[in-house]
Formats: sequence, structure tokens, C-alpha cells
Amino acid sequence: MRGACGHRPLPASELRRSILVFYGERATRTTVFDCDLHTHSRFFHRAPGFAAGYDPHGVRATLTVARRRGLDGVAVTNHDFFRRDTLVSDACIPGIEISTTAGHLLVIGPNPPERTQAGALSPEAAVELAHRHDCVAIVAHPFRNSRLRESDADFDAIEINGKHPEHRKRIRRLASDRGLPVVGGSDAHFPFEVGRLSTRLDIDRLTPEAVVEAIRDGRVEPVVRDGRLVRALGSVYANVHRLRGHL
Repeated sequence: MRGACGHRPLPASELRRSILVFYGERATRTTVFDCDLHTHSRFFHRAPGFAAGYDPHGVRATLTVARRRGLDGVAVTNHDFFRRDTLVSDACIPGIEISTTAGHLLVIGPNPPERTQAGALSPEAAVELAHRHDCVAIVAHPFRNSRLRESDADFDAIEINGKHPEHRKRIRRLASDRGLPVVGGSDAHFPFEVGRLSTRLDIDRLTPEAVVEAIRDGRVEPVVRDGRLVRALGSVYANVHRLRGHL
């Protein structure tokens, strides 16, 4: 099928990612990829070896939902472990969520550490570890069970978390004060949660290296997907975390 001018129309995915930006009389085309930078392969908190065979299936289910919601990729950021077998597609970005002594740190990039001990690393040590592995270090859910925002560690970005999008104004102020970019991630443990928050990245190709460079350069923008389900889930999580004393 061809358009009125005889040209073949762009596929929907390419059309969505191609944005014209006008500067006076000139126009340039930039490519944007939309990725959820905080997902998990499992809904249970157990040792990495427990039911490890489930993890690739969990990621596949998450990717299926992510694609239906128009996302291009997800970062797989399990708690304190990373395994290559969870990367079931080129749409998966390697990562790990490190439980530091002051809160959770997202580490995303081509070669994240494979295992960390929960509560063993200071924020500074965790960030240094991330950078040694050519990854970025992102403050996860800074206002939930976290004191990372009080640290002077060399963070690369701050996250608006899908379980608490109501914190986004406070997070933008915090990021502005620190001179850091803001990213978004759903913190999905179940596939239906993916994409509540995501990150638009100004990159030409979806690779771990490109994601790292975009975050460090600030070529990112969080995307909040609002709606009844998102608001309902947000209320549920807020009540649960408040009862646990995490807020």
C-alpha cells in the first residue's frame, strides 16, 4: 500500500519514533526509543538460584506487554543479581538493582555486576562499582525507603518510579538541584505493570552503550502514562508502602 504521493508509508513503529524538530527554516530528524528502565523478571523475592528457570519466561511476558503498549525495550534490573539468560531479546537492556546501605540503586549498561550482597555496599561504593562496569548509576524511588538522595555519590540520574508517580514534582526539583537528568521506570514485578513509567531516549539504535551515553548526556525524558488503572495501582502501592513505613 502506498500513500497519495506514491511513497510507501512508514511502519507505525518507525512513524512513532521519527520526530521532526524545526529550527527556523531548517528541519532535522531525530530518532527516539521508548524504554522502561526498571523491570524485574520475577514477582517473588528469593535468592537468584530459586526458580531461576522462571526468569526468562517472566521477561518474555513483560516484553509482550511492553510491545503492546508501544515500548521499544526494557531494562531487566533484578534485586542484587544479573544473569545473561534473562536477556531473551535485543530489546532487553542489562541491569541490576543494588540494595545499598541507604537505598536502591539502578545500574544499567553493557556489563553490570552479576551479584551484590544486599546492604553491603555504601552508595559511593555502589556507584563506583557501576562506573567500573561501564554502567550508569540511577537513584531508584528516592522517596520510598531510601536515603540515597542525601548522599554525595556521583549519580548519573534520578528515577521517577511507576509505583509513586505522585512524587514526580519533588523528584524533578531534586534532580534540578543536583544537576542530574530524570528517567522513568515502572518497577514492574508483574508483566501488567510494565510501562506505567518509561523513558524516551534520543538514540539512533537501542543498545546498552547508547542508553548509557544518552542518560549521561541528558538526552532522556520520563513518560508518565496516566489512567484509571495507573491511579488505582498508585493508591494501592502508596497504602502498602505507608503501612510498611517506607514512605
